[in-house]
Amino acid sequence: MAWGLLAASMVFAVLAVNAYRPVRREPASVVSFVLGWIPGELPLHVLAVEGAVVTGLVASGAVSSSSRSWPGWLGLAISVPSWAGLVGLTVVAHRSGRVVEEALAQATGGAITLEGDEGVPAWNRWWRLLVVVPFRFYGIRRFRNIDYWGDGHDRHELDILVRRRVAAQRAPVFVYVHGGAWVIGDKRQQGIPLMHELARRGWVCVAINYRLAPRAAWPAQIVDCKRALAWVREHIAEYGGDVGFIAVSGGSAGGQLASLAALTAGDAGWQPGFEDLDTSVDACVTSYGVYDMTGERSGFGAYGTGALELLERSVMQATYANDPGLFESASPDRRITSMAPPMLVFQGSNDTLVAPIVARRFVERLRERSASPVVYVEFPRAQHAFDVLASIRCRHAVMGAVVFLERMRARPGHSGP
Repeated sequence: MAWGLLAASMVFAVLAVNAYRPVRREPASVVSFVLGWIPGELPLHVLAVEGAVVTGLVASGAVSSSSRSWPGWLGLAISVPSWAGLVGLTVVAHRSGRVVEEALAQATGGAITLEGDEGVPAWNRWWRLLVVVPFRFYGIRRFRNIDYWGDGHDRHELDILVRRRVAAQRAPVFVYVHGGAWVIGDKRQQGIPLMHELARRGWVCVAINYRLAPRAAWPAQIVDCKRALAWVREHIAEYGGDVGFIAVSGGSAGGQLASLAALTAGDAGWQPGFEDLDTSVDACVTSYGVYDMTGERSGFGAYGTGALELLERSVMQATYANDPGLFESASPDRRITSMAPPMLVFQGSNDTLVAPIVARRFVERLRERSASPVVYVEFPRAQHAFDVLASIRCRHAVMGAVVFLERMRARPGHSGP
């Protein structure tokens, strides 16, 4: 039992240390993400599990006055700073709200509040402190598997989310693009906390699928996203939506697609057969996106060459050396103009899949060239995919996105919140 306590304590200590100081070099960066995501987003849950394990082992005799129990005492000593570290991660997550508020105030000219708003999501209930998997959001109606292209392809489908009790009427529209390195993922898996919050507030939310690599090579993914946006403009009024304000959002690969779509409205090369349809958006919220697809050392390839190799082998199905223009045209940070819509960019400082410098450089270029507001929120100690679970940090990110979108909707030329 003493050796078991030592082993368990060391495992939890490694998890805590990795959440603070993740490994950023490939291939260990992927492992570091897997091990650091849960402790970083759910430190209290990990603390509870560790406390239960340590308590059970101590009660079983792992710590005693016998000289043979020294491993147990050592394990107990290791557990104490591990607990302190997990508490510290909880404090950092709570302070994310202040990070969001300061970023919004800096970019939009002052503090932002919503009339009658409590500053917490509608789904913020006590039991979600325990059950953070975003399922069973009440009061939401979902129209499933609508074919937005008309060809019967199972990846050309979208879902529409609206509040159940009061029918949406001339409501703003929010389109979400899932991530998954362009090779996996589904419209039912990501963006759930934010979409459900907006739907509860009267928005019409749309979650889309798109063709995945390697079965479909680039630019099939962005073409599908634009076709879905065109469908939204043509048909969303049937579900209570108002094309007077459409926002697009996504995370990781979805962040790349969402931001690229927002920056390239009317690009005829990516609208085959629907060149004349409007695919523009009025705002974009993107999280930990891949804004540089070229694999430069200061960008996407900051952690190694694995991501670029994935792009070349599966997504682009071409090499950067032979066709640099293909990769550059797919990079949102190369497509910025003065006509860029307002953008809110979320990033985690501990992201080991997409280097924070990618988002920082993207935001820097946006602020240099765009005439619209640009908000950058970098969460301390946050890993990739910090908004998938209904965690403390996710709640602050959700409310920040809500406030940003409502503020942008209140700008001249759009209907007010």
